[in-house]
Amino acid sequence: MLTASLAMAQDAKTLTGTISDAMCGKTHMMQGASAAKCTRECVKAGAEYALVVGDKVYTLMGDKAAIDKFAGASVVVKGRLSGSTVTVESIKAAQ
Repeated sequence: MLTASLAMAQDAKTLTGTISDAMCGKTHMMQGASAAKCTRECVKAGAEYALVVGDKVYTLMGDKAAIDKFAGASVVVKGRLSGSTVTVESIKAAQ
C-alpha cells in the first residue's frame, strides 16, 4: 500500500523552462552577471538547482553536473514530480 501511495505521489512529467537556482528563482540577484554565472555561484553557496516554468519554481534533484551544463538556459526536463521537487530523469536543450 505504501509503495502505491509513493508511486501516485510522484507523477512523471515533462516540463519546459529555464535552469536557475532555488535562491534566486525567476529573478537573479547578482548584478552584472549572466543568469548562468549567478545560478552557478548560488549553487556553490548551497542553493539547489531549480527549473523556472512561468511563475512556478521547481527544485531539481539529480545529477548536478548534467544540470549545470544548462545553467541559465531553456531546457526540457523529464522527471518525477513530488510537490515542487522534480527528480530529473533526463534534461536537454529546448528547441
